[in-house]
Amino acid sequence: MKGLGGLRNTVRQELVARQLDEQIAARFPVGQRLRVLDVGMGQGTQALRLARAGHSVTGLESDPGMLAVARETLATEPAGIRERFRMIEGDGRDTGVHFLPGAFDVVLCHGVLMYVEDRDAMLAGLARMLAPGGLLSLLVRNADALAMRPGLAGDWPTTMAAFDSDAYTNRLGLPVRADRLASLTATLAGIAAPLHAWYGVRVFTDNAPDEAEPPAADELERLLAAEDRAGRTDPYRAVAALLHLCGVRG
Repeated sequence: MKGLGGLRNTVRQELVARQLDEQIAARFPVGQRLRVLDVGMGQGTQALRLARAGHSVTGLESDPGMLAVARETLATEPAGIRERFRMIEGDGRDTGVHFLPGAFDVVLCHGVLMYVEDRDAMLAGLARMLAPGGLLSLLVRNADALAMRPGLAGDWPTTMAAFDSDAYTNRLGLPVRADRLASLTATLAGIAAPLHAWYGVRVFTDNAPDEAEPPAADELERLLAAEDRAGRTDPYRAVAALLHLCGVRG
């Protein structure tokens, strides 16, 4: 797990997978082979999981290093999975260059919007990639909870500044932007992919050290159960580090 970011990334990936599977099951017939686009797929964790489940997956990634890691991982998979998974080097803001409108049943955009200046334009482009009834899955940093991480760490100047800002410095040291639930809800309605469901991700474990590894299997499952419950329950989900929003194309 260390290569994928240890405990914090394990919680993120597992919770998003559970939530995404729940939404897919609610939207599509059992056994349907879906056309999935993962924009900014990174190392391909969610994309590969969906390919293993039988779906046809396209991963779009602008970072050559991330693409190399994903290709190396894919090379170890059975031939059937490799045939269902294609990777393209490209920018998520240019989906219209690579794909036809309505070409996908599910579009993922996880951990990408924080780096994009014109968020709404990119989201409109992603929505156009969806067939009617298609699912748009977004994972963003929660601007309404930016004070939680520094506050729990006792960094009071950063905490006070976070109350009135959507800008922050991530753990890679990069200046990025967080997003607010109300603002994204309005954007999704405006691009004809209104919000259908939303979850919190990492309510209890966001302040875990970067080097923290997942606990043993039984303890990890108890931890995930608590995070999963909190991510679905008010008021806890509202202060999660990340928000997972699911819009449905009208």
